[in-house]
Amino acid sequence: MQPSTSLEIASGPDAADETPGQYAHIARQPILDRKQQIMGYELLARDSATSTQAPAVHTRSSDTALLFHALSSISAQNLFGDKLAFINVRLEDLGAEHLEIVFPERIVLELPRAARDDPGAIAEAAAAMQGLRDKGFRLAAGVHVLTAPYAAWLPLLNFVQIDAQALPPGVLPMLMRRLQALPSAQVIAEKVETQEQFQEYFDAGLQLFQGYYFARPQTVSAKVANPAYATVLQLIDLVNKQAEMPPIEEVLKHDPTLSFKLLRYINSSGFGLMTEITSFRHAVVILGYKKLLRWLVLLLATTPGSSAASSQARVAITRGRMMELLTHGLLSAEDGDNAFVVGVFSLLDVMLGVPLDKALQEISLSEQVVLALRERQGTFGPYLRIVLACERQDWDEIDRDAALLGLNERAVAIAHLEALAWAENLGI
Repeated sequence: MQPSTSLEIASGPDAADETPGQYAHIARQPILDRKQQIMGYELLARDSATSTQAPAVHTRSSDTALLFHALSSISAQNLFGDKLAFINVRLEDLGAEHLEIVFPERIVLELPRAARDDPGAIAEAAAAMQGLRDKGFRLAAGVHVLTAPYAAWLPLLNFVQIDAQALPPGVLPMLMRRLQALPSAQVIAEKVETQEQFQEYFDAGLQLFQGYYFARPQTVSAKVANPAYATVLQLIDLVNKQAEMPPIEEVLKHDPTLSFKLLRYINSSGFGLMTEITSFRHAVVILGYKKLLRWLVLLLATTPGSSAASSQARVAITRGRMMELLTHGLLSAEDGDNAFVVGVFSLLDVMLGVPLDKALQEISLSEQVVLALRERQGTFGPYLRIVLACERQDWDEIDRDAALLGLNERAVAIAHLEALAWAENLGI
């Protein structure tokens, strides 16, 4: 029972030899119901595509990176789709910033046992758990919650997890009688490795199952396209000052990887968008300043300080600016924004290292934008063909498409030069 993924599962020597920091890796293991249908996935941190163990150190930083990459580098759609995502969290991090960037309805936080069953830590966690439940998170914990010190946790739990490898023989019937007193919590048998174990827990009445018997964790990997460090800092400053929308939108226009990450995050985070994104301004409005600021802070924490805008990014924004200039006076201002998006995202496949169709699955764009990117057709197709022909110096194609739009060669040349100068002035 191997769950499918829309991203390539990284494996083999090529994945193992990758340069550190260029890829994000998250393993996922399915959790199944009594009909062996997948109802969720546990997400597990991995250091590489071939690693089978979580990193030795579990910190707030590692949890932040996992959640951020799940939403912004790999995407929720590729990791857990419309299922639940089970994520380990430390008790001291129940109020941490990284939990504020998600829309919690499909997130299950797995809580560990308090060190030495410390009463103070248990009480603090209970208060935080109530706040998380109120926000929409679901909570899970092990059978230690059936002991007296954890009584305050019980009404707050949605799931109780039983380790099939650690439970002593003969204890399961007694444990199930106690768990029946928790009608609001479903019970998960973890680390189920054999048919006999599955049958035992199935007959005992457990609702959910996870373990090697069903599937080993699969690692999903994605190339991480890092935005320019300075650009992220600039945007944080603007958002923190509650700046007007135009300068924020202008910064997003300067960094294709940043804008793509933003759109993928919006589509990953439970917004349930039934409408396409029409511009970067639209994306910021949907997200809101508060959540945008938190996302940017976490982006900064996961962006290498040495990151610089690549030559690919320079080409992309030059294309976007040229398309915007070509449409001026011919299309509406809103279509000019969309033309810029077409140009910037015309190199998504190259910058992300995935086929264009996979990249476009991560974001909601207008039909005409997608048509231009995929087929060079529709409202923006001729403009993109002109831009690409300029790069190739294909004057016949430039003349042909310019004539269709009512443009002359001089207007195309001016737009090209102005776009190159604009990118040069940005320092990219």
